[in-house]
Amino acid sequence: MSMSVDGLVSGMDTTALITQLIQAEAGPQTALKTRLKTTELAASAYRTVNTTFAAVRAAAETALKADSWTATKATSSDSSVAVSTTASTATGSLAFSVEKVAKAHAVVNRNTGVWTSATAAYGAPTIEVFDSLGASKGTITVGGTGTLTDAAAAINAGSLGLSAAVVEISPTEFALQVTAKTTGTAEKFTLTGSGTFGVTTEAQNAELKIGDGGAGAYSVVSASNTFASVLPGATITVSKANPGAAVTVSVNSDPDAVASKVQSLVDAVNSALTTVKTYTSNAKGSTAALKGDFSVSQLSGQLLDAVSFAIGADGSPAQVGFELSKDGKITFDKATFLAALKDDPAMAQRMVGGTAAGNGPDTLAGTADDVAASGIAGRLLAVAKAASDSTTGSLIKLAEGQDSMVQDIQDRIEAWDLRLAKRKEMLTRQFTAMETALSSLKNQSTWLAGQINSLPSYS
Repeated sequence: MSMSVDGLVSGMDTTALITQLIQAEAGPQTALKTRLKTTELAASAYRTVNTTFAAVRAAAETALKADSWTATKATSSDSSVAVSTTASTATGSLAFSVEKVAKAHAVVNRNTGVWTSATAAYGAPTIEVFDSLGASKGTITVGGTGTLTDAAAAINAGSLGLSAAVVEISPTEFALQVTAKTTGTAEKFTLTGSGTFGVTTEAQNAELKIGDGGAGAYSVVSASNTFASVLPGATITVSKANPGAAVTVSVNSDPDAVASKVQSLVDAVNSALTTVKTYTSNAKGSTAALKGDFSVSQLSGQLLDAVSFAIGADGSPAQVGFELSKDGKITFDKATFLAALKDDPAMAQRMVGGTAAGNGPDTLAGTADDVAASGIAGRLLAVAKAASDSTTGSLIKLAEGQDSMVQDIQDRIEAWDLRLAKRKEMLTRQFTAMETALSSLKNQSTWLAGQINSLPSYS
């Protein structure tokens, strides 16, 4: 029989024996650890479900915004003219020609025969800048020993709205090219310094001409190539002049954009339904983290009810493409929705967005009929908010409840760690005492045997 070093007298493997005893006594702690894992999974599952309901809430809030129903798209008959819109852009069209595009004023500073390299001395300590009316805008310091390169650097470092570069005109002639950072005639400038100055590009405003020459024709100008207020809410950007050539920009309603927002809402709801089904599955053999949790599974029913119940006097949501499928999800028929939006846009908006509160049919303010009728998005928002609100949401509360249980279980596991450590210490002392006692008995036995053997024998 093999003996452990800690069981030299008894012959027992006391270390293994103590370990086995501790493992047997740790059964409740092992059960707590299993329960801890299950509780942590449940907390995580509640938060995962909550994320999908938060997505439903966000999509519903978007569908309820007024500008979601006034979406527009812009078109241009010329690729050199771009147009963009905002939610407040009114529909309409405008024909015009692009007579001019905006240009930045540019001046070349030359000193033929003197500036033969980029490091040639500029020749003047300062460069003074004047605006389009001849008033001084300020002075740029080059320095008495500054080079042509230094002059360009000083202009670029200044705050007078200019940029500069040293250019090589020929192997023996270098010049200073100075350009306004902003386009438009208001940014025209002149310079004084060393050498001579010549305009290379004349400052110019962009110009749109509305009309084909009739008495009422007029022009609109802009310092840049962007026109932000010709069509309220729309921004027109031109990139090429084509005088006399007609360009038409149009802003039209965009029903596809409206349908896209509704589709996003349906997708969010279906995602929530799938997630709830996955995490609460009660099927045979299911290991779902929230198996059979009615408080969560009932949320699916609330979502489906929000989409399937009639909307006031307007009736069934099927009129705008909403239906329930056999697999417990929502289907959205875009074609049906677009047809309803075209034929009766007010009804389509009421079905999804609801009716604002106001004075009811009895004409008496403050009576029972003065209530808002919730549409599909409003109903879904109410369900999603009740579930996912960061303060009062039911899913948040359920997750927080699991968090509290996790903390309690962890505390109990730690308490068991201390308890088992003390138990191990006690068992170790007991087995050590036993080995010591056995060793003493063995020594006594050996001594007695020696004494007996030393006695004389008589035959």
